[in-house]
Amino acid sequence: MGFGNEVSLDDLIRREEEVFLQRMPRTAELWERAQRSMPGGVCSSWASSRPLPVWVDRGEGAYVWDADGTRYADMHGGYGVNVVGHANPAVVRAVQDRVAKGTHFAQPTEDSIFVAEALAARFGLPKWRFGNSGTEVTMDAFHLMRAITGRSLVVKIEGTYHGHHDSAMVSIFRSTDQLGPLHEPHRVPGPGIMQEMADLLRIVPFNDLPALERVLEAHRGQIAGMIVEPMMMNAGIIPPQPGYLDGVRELTRRYGVLLAFDEVKTGLVVDWGGATRLFGVTPDIVCLAKALGGGLPCGAIGGTEEVMSAITDGVYDQIGTFNGNPLTMAAARATLEEVLTPDTYATAEALGARMLAGSQAALAAYGHPSYGAVFGFKGSVVFHPEPATNYREFLGISTALSHLHFLVQFNGGVFLPPWGKSESWTLSVAHHEVDGEQYVRNVERFAALVEDLGDRSSDLFATGSFN
Repeated sequence: MGFGNEVSLDDLIRREEEVFLQRMPRTAELWERAQRSMPGGVCSSWASSRPLPVWVDRGEGAYVWDADGTRYADMHGGYGVNVVGHANPAVVRAVQDRVAKGTHFAQPTEDSIFVAEALAARFGLPKWRFGNSGTEVTMDAFHLMRAITGRSLVVKIEGTYHGHHDSAMVSIFRSTDQLGPLHEPHRVPGPGIMQEMADLLRIVPFNDLPALERVLEAHRGQIAGMIVEPMMMNAGIIPPQPGYLDGVRELTRRYGVLLAFDEVKTGLVVDWGGATRLFGVTPDIVCLAKALGGGLPCGAIGGTEEVMSAITDGVYDQIGTFNGNPLTMAAARATLEEVLTPDTYATAEALGARMLAGSQAALAAYGHPSYGAVFGFKGSVVFHPEPATNYREFLGISTALSHLHFLVQFNGGVFLPPWGKSESWTLSVAHHEVDGEQYVRNVERFAALVEDLGDRSSDLFATGSFN
């Protein structure tokens, strides 16, 4: 049923937020209490959401239960971590066995060898070291590239997030007024980051080989390396255009620049060998985290013999008290050997493809344009007629529609990341057809709600036209 001709998008959001709040009294109590001892009442700023953060009680398989006891099909996946599903039996067995034998030694355990060998086979890079997060291993990548070459500059893609260390927290924009001209994007440091750190980067748009070549030529002999997500994952999903990654590989080799793939979000999620295997382009360095640990904190950095010899020879000390932690290595070994086998990716991608097709059909039935993508366990639907090819194009898309969609999905029993415009869904080995159907039904309800905006809905879906 429609809400009449006077309804606005703010009205729709407000009503869905009221439903959200009415369903979650216990969660509201926890949040109020948490704010007295935790800034913002959350453990990480990214756990914040409007109208209040979601407090989770437990998870099993494809589902999580909030603090009020409501079950959701979990397509948040801990920001892309839980592709093995919650409490996966293989991971649980591995961790239970390991915890009884000791959880920390700051010395290697045998499981780390199996994990390194499996990653070498999947990603085509022979040598691996471990860390505890994506931030740590991308930081190692920056350090390695600079230590090996003796150069200071690093090329980064406009808008990408590579962790919250000083070298990487630059050019991560929330609005278009910070971007600067396309031929020379601004180097804007994040909060607490000095401009001097930002000035050690050179920023180029994704999918733009001429821009990359101009930068490499202008700073010939000064650039240590380039870090890039082989597909952008904080802008829905923006895949590389045909030939782009091959071109990046050729240009970096031509100019003597090391190439690092940040596969924290894509690795072991979009393909069993990550985007490296999926697109057939092998960099000098690969950074992994998230899905590798089967739900435990983890990180891994792989490289060529030449790159990783810098660690062996003492040119760079890759260190960390918890690197290769026994619990993490046990979980990662079970994840790689028993759970994330090649066939699981085809199964997940088939379900995701049905979700995308069903969602786009539901939107189109109400005259709403959309685009999307599905790779392995990852997929996204974006409420805009034109697929973005880089971050500044994506910034023009309505955030309000995405927030409404998040609320509709959550109130309809599907848990998505709260930053709906930028984050894609994450499936797991435990998701089934019924979960995908639930997602599509919620998209249909969202489309019907937005229809009540009348002619204004067309303007919202066209916000930020790229032409």
